Amino acid sequence: MSDPILSIRGLRKTYGTGVDALKSVDLDIRRGEIFALLGPNGAGKTTLINIVCGIVTPSSGEVLVDGRNWQSNYRYARERIGLVPQELTTEAFESVWNTVSFSRGLFGRPRNNAYIEDILKRLSLFDKCNSEMRFLSGGMKRRAMIAKALSHEPAILFLDEPTAGVDVELRRDMWDLVRKLRADGTTIILTTHYIEEAEEMADRVGVISKGELIAVDEKHDLMAKMGKKTLDIVLAEPLASVPPELSEWNVELGDNGHQLTYQFDSHAERTGIASLMRRLSDLGITYKDLSTHQSSLEEIFVELVHGGSK
Repeated sequence: MSDPILSIRGLRKTYGTGVDALKSVDLDIRRGEIFALLGPNGAGKTTLINIVCGIVTPSSGEVLVDGRNWQSNYRYARERIGLVPQELTTEAFESVWNTVSFSRGLFGRPRNNAYIEDILKRLSLFDKCNSEMRFLSGGMKRRAMIAKALSHEPAILFLDEPTAGVDVELRRDMWDLVRKLRADGTTIILTTHYIEEAEEMADRVGVISKGELIAVDEKHDLMAKMGKKTLDIVLAEPLASVPPELSEWNVELGDNGHQLTYQFDSHAERTGIASLMRRLSDLGITYKDLSTHQSSLEEIFVELVHGGSK
């Protein structure tokens, strides 16, 4: 693997109130990947992003951007990083075009009207380029914030809850843009509450809870390791309760007695399915249908945060 574009080492943040927002976080971000950081509110996602982006000072630890310390090489680090924050903060009376162009100039980039025009077109914003920011809808302001973050052509783009509170059409447009950016070589780190989007978009997933990274893995590997499989047995005749003879399989009865559900580890040498089916036959319990499904990333996330990993 090539050197990581971003290395986070022993990052801690303790606020004056004594609250540990981050507890010694270590994380490497690969060049050109989409990395999704999942976690409940207050888990430390935004604190982590703000430290990497130079907005919040850590209590200890360091960040390397392309191998360079982000504090001693501050200007280099900032030129390499773009941030789309959760809060929509812009100059209300500036036009969209000026807002995006000015941001490019802030990073010392030469004027490039063709590049700004391309960004605005890709974000379906070009027809609003002369509109003042205050007249834009929330969704349009979100697009303008993304354009602003991309204006200086950063190699790393942070998207902090980018689709929170936006409509379905914009969400789809934004994910199309994220794919295009990744195809162009941009490294993307996003936080999201929309776990199905992380499941669809991300190459790797990190789960953060109470300031600690509790899991980081390839998305598919995380699902394979953590994901239980579920066997659903649709019964021919409903049961009033689970027969005691089935207690060793810990099955659950649902759908008004019409379905038995059995969770098993698909990687185990013995899943227990064959013996369960034999026992059902011995008991004279017949079924109409069988189906299995793998845990979703959302179910894994809930298990990690609330139950801890196995």
